[in-house]
Amino acid sequence: MTPAKLRLIALEKQKAEVKQFYENLANAVKEVAAEIGVGGMFQDEEGTVYQIIEPEGKFVHFEKLSVIRTKRPGEERGELSAKKAQEAGFILPK
Repeated sequence: MTPAKLRLIALEKQKAEVKQFYENLANAVKEVAAEIGVGGMFQDEEGTVYQIIEPEGKFVHFEKLSVIRTKRPGEERGELSAKKAQEAGFILPK
């Protein structure tokens, strides 16, 4: 297996963890906004000041390439069908 494929596999395995991180971050922002309101500020123990804002806009990133995969053990399904992978000549674990 090439280094590029190994790196892709390692990064793809982190995708769910990263997604969960951003969901947790968004929930934390909502919780603090409920406490101090939009526009409210607070400071951490290191002196950094934070403010809750409503951003004027976000840069939207559209991927030109992406990766999908068959399910891993313990998952109900993957984005790539097992049938399609088998038709392409791959042998999947039971």
